[in-house]
Amino acid sequence: MEILADVGGRPGLDCRGFCSYCYFKGVKGVQPFGCKYCMPFQKGCDYCSRAIVEGYPGFKPLDAVLFDVAQKCMGSIPDKVTISGGGDLSCYPDLLPLARMVGQGMVPISLGYTSGKGFKSTDQAVELVKEGVNEVSFTVFSTNPELRHKYMGDKSPEIALANLKIFCESCDVYCAAVLIPGVNDGVELEKTCRDLEEMGAKGLILMRFANAREQGLILGNAPIIPGIVPHTVEEFQRIVTETAKQHRFRVTGTPLWDPVTGAPFALASHPEAISRLPGLRRGATVITGSVAAPLLRAIFKHMGEKVNVVAVNKDVGCLITIEDFKNLDLAGVKGTVIIPGRTLAHEKEIKRVLSRDGQDRTVVRGPDRLTVDGEMSISMKAEEVLDLEIEAFGELIEAINALGV
Repeated sequence: MEILADVGGRPGLDCRGFCSYCYFKGVKGVQPFGCKYCMPFQKGCDYCSRAIVEGYPGFKPLDAVLFDVAQKCMGSIPDKVTISGGGDLSCYPDLLPLARMVGQGMVPISLGYTSGKGFKSTDQAVELVKEGVNEVSFTVFSTNPELRHKYMGDKSPEIALANLKIFCESCDVYCAAVLIPGVNDGVELEKTCRDLEEMGAKGLILMRFANAREQGLILGNAPIIPGIVPHTVEEFQRIVTETAKQHRFRVTGTPLWDPVTGAPFALASHPEAISRLPGLRRGATVITGSVAAPLLRAIFKHMGEKVNVVAVNKDVGCLITIEDFKNLDLAGVKGTVIIPGRTLAHEKEIKRVLSRDGQDRTVVRGPDRLTVDGEMSISMKAEEVLDLEIEAFGELIEAINALGV
């Protein structure tokens, strides 16, 4: 049993200021998108109106977090506790007492997102490790203190990096870096990788910077950094591949890719594993993002001609909104349409927009996840990724066979 200890926190407010590249920077009021959790008769719910923008009121009091953890445990000792939230964990004032209480000297603790910006001394990580922290997700951006200061707003980058080193020596540390062209890629990225390798980090997740709506900025705040043109998907994949070849630790990327497991959509390069899937008896159109589309086409190609894959002008499928459907050419869309499970739009609106040419279409939400990105696969084996995909695609195929044309 794994338990989440959610400490809350607000992006930009409970993390000592927005990083220059933050997805939430400049977000004002956002109208509800609609989602799978909404009631059929009403667009808008807690998830698509608040949670999607990390709309916490602030950090939760320690007592409230502990009460929530106790309720989830139901009297049992968990196998692991993950401390996470909407702010930077290093800024949570009760992080150490929380770790001490949930760890109890016996339960391993994983720290979700932290950048170290809130640490005030160079050895705070020592006490956290003593209380059971054995896994950390650390946003490093760069090991160059000047770059951290300028682009992350880190007022004490040396302190953050000193604590990162301690974590690396004692824990499984997976670092993350949003890649901004001409800033922390190239020579700077190579230096960061060498430093992390020397520290003992287990892996580095490279994240492609998003600066436009089609790249995933759906909160009305694009561009985040005017004048910056992000790496193309092809450039980004090449950077991930080359960086992984040059270093001993795991290097993955999001939205793609993982050179070790082949994720996302490892099935595309393992046609022999596709034979483990159920047979496809009916047809449908699968709507997805532009990154996933060619990989999905490669997978369905091995199953015949019953399914066609159509991409909207959005890189990632789970960030598709109603505007993407409005701009979609319906000429090649079949009578049954499968959309990503986490599509951010309301059912009634989706059906109306996808039937605007006069053809009444059946719209079905597929599984929430058909694969994993680099944030998940970095700690997985190739077999685990394939097993996950086979299970998810099996669910998708069952939906097509039940409701397809």
